[in-house]
Amino acid sequence: MMVAFADIVRRDVRLALRQGADSLTVVAFFIIGVVLFAFGVGPEMAVLERISAGVLWVMALLASLLSLDRLFQTDYEDGSLDLLALTPTPLGVIVAAKVTAHWLTTGLPLIATAPVLAVLLNMNTAGFGALMLAMILGTPTLSLIGAVGAALVLGARRGGVLLSLLVLPLYIPVLVFGVSAIDSAVMGMATQAQFFILGALLLGTLVLCPWATQAALRQAVE
Repeated sequence: MMVAFADIVRRDVRLALRQGADSLTVVAFFIIGVVLFAFGVGPEMAVLERISAGVLWVMALLASLLSLDRLFQTDYEDGSLDLLALTPTPLGVIVAAKVTAHWLTTGLPLIATAPVLAVLLNMNTAGFGALMLAMILGTPTLSLIGAVGAALVLGARRGGVLLSLLVLPLYIPVLVFGVSAIDSAVMGMATQAQFFILGALLLGTLVLCPWATQAALRQAVE
């Protein structure tokens, strides 16, 4: 089972790197969105510092949406999803592998880019550690929740718009506690509660989202 998991992760990562467009689009959107916020607010450093955590998290949420509609769509269109569903590997393992590959090719680049953009937004250095830890805990949750939405809209017309409507409200807890953790760190307050909640959200989605995603995929392929 672990061999099949690793094979699917390698396959999806290799395909993503070969195409390159999805990952580059996510990172480019993240960078451009943050830069536009900086230009729109103006050169007032105090204002940029105050909104930096919120801007980074909002843009990370929106950037993560860009590649979600391709999470299962390509395999669905070329018939690979039907073949994967017929293999002895449990569909839940396949879902977990595809979500892992999605995070490696989208979430990880966002985490790597975030500190550079935090400097652009004049974030207090006390918040950098909280930013990184919050994104490490939060971005896998975004991929897991997004997988459920991507499976539910599979094959639907205008699925991208519907996917955004389904997923964005579920992203709000990650946004709230991710921003709160950074703000608390900057103000010198305790951040354990926020990180515990982000960790609990990750554990909860690890249990529930693959199950919900595989149920939606079975409905789509039958």
